[in-house]
Amino acid sequence: MNALRTSAFAAGRRAFSTTPRAQLAKMTIIGRLGAEPELVNTSTGKEMVRYVLATNSGRRENNETSWFQVVSFDEGPRKDFLLNLPKGTLMHLEADAKMNTFETAEGQRASRLSLIQRQIEVLSRPYRQDAGDASQAAPESA
Repeated sequence: MNALRTSAFAAGRRAFSTTPRAQLAKMTIIGRLGAEPELVNTSTGKEMVRYVLATNSGRRENNETSWFQVVSFDEGPRKDFLLNLPKGTLMHLEADAKMNTFETAEGQRASRLSLIQRQIEVLSRPYRQDAGDASQAAPESA
């Protein structure tokens, strides 16, 4: 019994670091693309894909929509996959979350939630009359 307790404790330890664990903020969101993703450049010239996910909460008559702005720094085929997703695509998102504080043009302090995509899975694509049933394919991961 004691050996079991010791092995469970050892499994919980981090093997490669003696420093304390860093604090961490992650979010998981299941929502629909509010618009097609767009390719933009950062102030340093690096390309990123920016998009908005919408989630709904509450009953139909009191339904509220929350909008989450997300950025992705994926490259190659993963970036191309994301850029080709149509508005209305249902996605599962895993992202790092960070609160950024800044000053508005009016001189007031404001905060914004920044989400950096780590992984997505397409759960369903929106139905298109011209595409037939092909748009309702199995989930895809990027």
